[in-house]
Amino acid sequence: MDKKTFEGLKVRMSPPVIMLVVALVIAGIVSFWSYGLLQKKTVEQAAPTDMQQVAVAAYDLKWGTVITSEVVKTQPYLKGSLPTGYIADPAAAVGRVVMYPIQVNEPLTESRLAPASVKAGGVAAIVSPKKRAMAVKVDKVVGVSGFLHPGHRVDVLVSLSKTEKLQQPITKIVLENIPVLAVGTEVEQAAGQKEKPAQVDVITLEVSPEDGEKLALAATEGKLQLALRNYTDTEDVQTRGTTIPNLLASYSGAGPVAKSTSARRAAPAEPRGFTVELIKGNKVSEVKFSRGGE
Repeated sequence: MDKKTFEGLKVRMSPPVIMLVVALVIAGIVSFWSYGLLQKKTVEQAAPTDMQQVAVAAYDLKWGTVITSEVVKTQPYLKGSLPTGYIADPAAAVGRVVMYPIQVNEPLTESRLAPASVKAGGVAAIVSPKKRAMAVKVDKVVGVSGFLHPGHRVDVLVSLSKTEKLQQPITKIVLENIPVLAVGTEVEQAAGQKEKPAQVDVITLEVSPEDGEKLALAATEGKLQLALRNYTDTEDVQTRGTTIPNLLASYSGAGPVAKSTSARRAAPAEPRGFTVELIKGNKVSEVKFSRGGE
C-alpha cells in the first residue's frame, strides 16, 4: 500500500465515521438480543401452564346413555374457567349414566350424570328424585299424530261418559306441563334428525305420586288425550271442564233471547194518555185524551 492510498484511507476512517460504525454495530446487537428475548417470552406465555385437561363428550350423548371409553375424550380448559363439577379423568366417567343430553365437546359434569351407584341406563336412570315414570297406551291421534318426542311437555285431558254419578259427559284437563320421558322404545330423537311422524303405542310420562294416581284413574275411567305444549309455556291454566250444554251453548239461542227479554223489562212504561194542540185562528189550546179515547 503506497503512501497516497494510506492517506486516503486515513481520511475515510476519521473519528466521526468510526463512531457511526460502532453505533450501528451496537444497535444491531441490541436489536438481535431484544428480538430473542421477546421470542422467548412469547413461547413462555403460550405454554399451557394454566390449563387443565377436562373430560368432554366425543359425540352427542342422549339421556339414559351409559358412557363408554369411545364416547369420551379430553380437552384443555383454562383453570380460571373450569365448569363446576367437571371430571378430569375420562376413566372416572366410564360406566356413568347420562341424565341430561350432552352435546359434542361439552364437558362432562356431575350435575348431568346419574350417581355412580346407578349403573343401568334407560328411563329409570333419568327419572327425577321424588318422581315416577308412568306409561300410558296411546294411538296415533292421542300421541299428537306421531310428533311427540322425549323432552316435550304435554297436558293430559280425560273425557268421561255419563254414569249414575256423572249426570252428563265431560272433558277436563287433569294434568298440566308433564314431561315426556320416552315414546315407545325411543328414549330420545337423534340430534339433527328431522322431525317425522312415527307410529307409537306407549308414552312414558314423568309424574309425581299424586299425579300418577290421577293419571291411572283417568286412563281407567275415561279416554285420554294429550295436548303438546310450547317449550316456553309453563303457565298453569285452571279450567272448569266442558260439557255438552257448554259445547252447544252458542247454538241454543238462550243467550240472545235472555238479552232481549231483559231489554224489554228495562224499557220505560208507555204513557197512559196523550195531548193534542188545537189552533183556531190566533188561539192555541191543548186537549188531553186518555188511551181509551176519553
